[in-house]
Amino acid sequence: MVDDWWGRPIRSILPRLFLDHFHRTSLVAEDGGGLAGFLIGFLSPSMPDTAYIHFVGVAPRLRGHGLARRLYHRFFDLAAADQRTEVKAITSPQNRGSIAFHTAMGFTVTGPVADYDGPAVDRVVFRLRLPGVSPGV
Repeated sequence: MVDDWWGRPIRSILPRLFLDHFHRTSLVAEDGGGLAGFLIGFLSPSMPDTAYIHFVGVAPRLRGHGLARRLYHRFFDLAAADQRTEVKAITSPQNRGSIAFHTAMGFTVTGPVADYDGPAVDRVVFRLRLPGVSPGV
């Protein structure tokens, strides 16, 4: 569905391994029309204070109705329950909608960071401190 939702080939950045290995922290929303949206996220195994949102999608018919915001808040709750103090994500510098959304959600925005994902693959980096979670010892 993601290729149809974005109107271009994008499925390659959502390999099955994310669904197989991070289903406990990934979210799916459905409505009467089927799949409404999803959030693929995980609790970093290397950074014990960090959770990461890899990919979020909302069906075009439901965009602008707060579903992505609700998915993010549910993920924040999952991360906080595991004592994570920060959520991170990235996007391409051309994705103005994502940058605006993350800014509105309270993320700090850094970048574009040159060569973040390899030579000539710049990314904008998002970070959000979770309120009410004490940093780990």
